[in-house]
Amino acid sequence: MTSTEAEFTSIEICAGAGGQAIGLHEAGFKHLALVEIDRHAAATLRSNIETNPKWAWERQHCDVLEMDVNDFRPYEHLTKKGSPLQEGELDLLAGGVPCPPFSHAGKQLGRDDERDLFPRMLELVKQLKPRAVMIENVRGIKDPKFSDYRDWITARLAGGSYRAEDGSEAYDSGLGYKICEWDVLEASDFGVPQLRPRAILVAIREDVLKGITYKWPTSTHEDPVSVAEALQSTMHERYELYFEGEHAERARNAYAQWQAKAAARDAELKGKGGGIAPTLVGGSKKHGGADLGPSRAKAAWKQLGVSGLGVANDIKTCVAKGSQERDLLGPDGPMLTVEQAAIIQGFPRDWDFTGGKTAQYRQVGNAFPPPVATAVGESVIAVLKAHRERNRGQA
Repeated sequence: MTSTEAEFTSIEICAGAGGQAIGLHEAGFKHLALVEIDRHAAATLRSNIETNPKWAWERQHCDVLEMDVNDFRPYEHLTKKGSPLQEGELDLLAGGVPCPPFSHAGKQLGRDDERDLFPRMLELVKQLKPRAVMIENVRGIKDPKFSDYRDWITARLAGGSYRAEDGSEAYDSGLGYKICEWDVLEASDFGVPQLRPRAILVAIREDVLKGITYKWPTSTHEDPVSVAEALQSTMHERYELYFEGEHAERARNAYAQWQAKAAARDAELKGKGGGIAPTLVGGSKKHGGADLGPSRAKAAWKQLGVSGLGVANDIKTCVAKGSQERDLLGPDGPMLTVEQAAIIQGFPRDWDFTGGKTAQYRQVGNAFPPPVATAVGESVIAVLKAHRERNRGQA
């Protein structure tokens, strides 16, 4: 397959800064559209597609649509595809629908939350009839309190009964899909140095799946990748600029202290999850600057030798502004840069974020770790390949 051919195509809604898109791309999907309402995240998607050599196909064929997904009209808005998208032609419809309606950190209003986009996702499934569907959310969606809602989603996709909002029993004939799996995957099982469980739903069209067994992803890492290992090189890059000159002694001591703390935490937790990071959070636009989460998360970061009280300037800005006291030499250890937060999320280092520091950090904190998306994407592609081979054999 050349870089100008698409073996398997996808459309993603609520694409954010591209965490899931990167992972699915790595698995082998080529994106026809990435839909995202946040202007900073949409700009990040556009910027990387325009400049990253790995995304040459998308440069010609992918529409980055900065819009509310409720306004997305796939048969109208895909302008780069060349020929109009046909019903049933798309291989994968994916999306990380908003988490707040189901998050333990929020009010868990579920379907009563205006941000709930499961219904819109299901409308798009009905319109597009893709061969496969992948929906990502927080693990809270699997809580008992949402069992009726999960039953409705399942019935909508695969057919079956469910409890309606008025308490009566209802039935839906479904859209012709089988729910292959709806379970929680832990990001640290896939090489992401962070505690980040995500609930993933995979549904495949019945005519595609017929006679083919879907296999849920299994852990790729027996031992988690620790924060000490993941951030070693970037921490050294940040500190070494100050190893000579007026801050030399303090910089060397601060770097050694971070190394020792992170390594000690890793050793302490060997066999119990390792010295991985707590869950990164993107924060709310309604509140001030970015930090590394609630007090419990900050305490966990402190044990890893990192200050969670804010986000550091990148290397060049730190030098230009002289912010090393805040960013690197504080009593609680260094703050993370956006780049380092992205490493904790499993982003590749050649993925750049646009906007100011706070906007960039929020894009990272709200992301779906790419390595997890890769694992799920590969599990879906295995079915699509088997389906294609079966059809060739029947031709």
